[in-house]
Amino acid sequence: MATEKENTDSQNLFRLLPSVDEFLKLPQVVKFAETRSHSSLVNAVRVVLDKWRQGISEGKIHSVDTDALVDDLRKLLHELDLRSLRRVVNGTGIIVHTNLGRSLLPSSLEQQLKEVAFHYNTLEYDVEEGERGSRYVHVEGLLRELLGVEGALVVNNNAAAVLLALNTLAKGKEVIVSRGELIEIGGSFRIPDVMTQSGAILKEVGTTNRTRVEDYTGAIGENTGLLFKAHTSNYRIIGFTQEVDVGTLARIGKSHNVPTMMDLGSGVMVDLALQGIDHEPTVQEVVNAGVDIVTFSGDKLLGGPQAGIIVGKKAFIDAMKKNPLTRALRVDKLCLTMLEGTLRIYRDGNPMEMIPTLHMMAMPMEQLEERANRLNDMLSTIKDVNCCVVQVNSAPGGGSLPGQQLPSFGVSVEVGSMSEVELERRLRQRDIPIISRIVENKVILDVRTLLDEDFQVIFDALQDIVSCV
Repeated sequence: MATEKENTDSQNLFRLLPSVDEFLKLPQVVKFAETRSHSSLVNAVRVVLDKWRQGISEGKIHSVDTDALVDDLRKLLHELDLRSLRRVVNGTGIIVHTNLGRSLLPSSLEQQLKEVAFHYNTLEYDVEEGERGSRYVHVEGLLRELLGVEGALVVNNNAAAVLLALNTLAKGKEVIVSRGELIEIGGSFRIPDVMTQSGAILKEVGTTNRTRVEDYTGAIGENTGLLFKAHTSNYRIIGFTQEVDVGTLARIGKSHNVPTMMDLGSGVMVDLALQGIDHEPTVQEVVNAGVDIVTFSGDKLLGGPQAGIIVGKKAFIDAMKKNPLTRALRVDKLCLTMLEGTLRIYRDGNPMEMIPTLHMMAMPMEQLEERANRLNDMLSTIKDVNCCVVQVNSAPGGGSLPGQQLPSFGVSVEVGSMSEVELERRLRQRDIPIISRIVENKVILDVRTLLDEDFQVIFDALQDIVSCV
């Protein structure tokens, strides 16, 4: 319980706090008004004053210092000036990092993006006929050519692609799926929940670890609308297992006149095994197996923008285009620009070199070691920074290639007597956040996911951190 003297002291401190108007008239604060609106500055001043009032009430503030008030306002305004969605430095070694924006887009597409973003464009205009066109033509032809399919459609993510396909092909009908493929990915996206939302009726067959041909054939009935297979891209079941491959499932569907669909998830379009990485089923392999509809993501192993890509039989694709859900799930001009550009690289360029996701995955150890040595040499010139090159393991990320580790090199960093937890926090809370890993009580920066321009950002950050210790 507060004493009478403590109450008196608090009342005096409250009186010493300036009013909002008095605060705004301080010379240092007047300068802030030159670069922001009056209302935003007033709101920031009120936040600072409220914080001080709370501190006084809790007995944490024992004097009122105008310079300290202004300094708090300066820090708050700086935080408000920072964009919420902004660049980070990815030192985690996770290539398709879901929380850090997934795949980096090819830098060669920058000019194309600017032209479409800042000018009127041909999003839904047919320049040959001089009339309204379809936004999907910008990528549909490329997907048909690259994958050898009859039709293609793009929506805003792969969950939407699965939802649209199920709703169009199997609303009110049974969808047969193996219990071992009732997957969940990040954000609580579960196949059973999507089926329910689509209006389809889930019919599970087999067991978690073993599903046979007769499980599917025995479940097919008058109300069967679809045979569904999901690629378990974010986990593996090993040991006493059995599954029906997609080609066999497609043949079962054809023999019973039931359409087949596969959700491929990550959607790689190159054979990663050629790069010494675990084989991941390619979109082309699944299409060639005879399945009617394939869905996959644009921003995972494909290396493009967030999108849900649907390819397959023209009749089914056309039916989806007419579904009212398609308008609610459609992609915008920026997504289509980036996806078109990415697909053109697959057709005309060298995707392993030009698409950052694939380039990072296939980066040879010699190059990784050279980059780690270069970063280490830079950082070792900073006083009180102790660093060394270490061997680490990277990961593909993005819910793909489960269990796959990619040997890599990184730089281990220490700053004086600062704990690794504190150093990680300070790096993370920079204007350009630097996201690292803590391994064996050391802060590690994996060079596989660092861009060349990130090296200077890291150097400047550590210099500032050392100067503040």
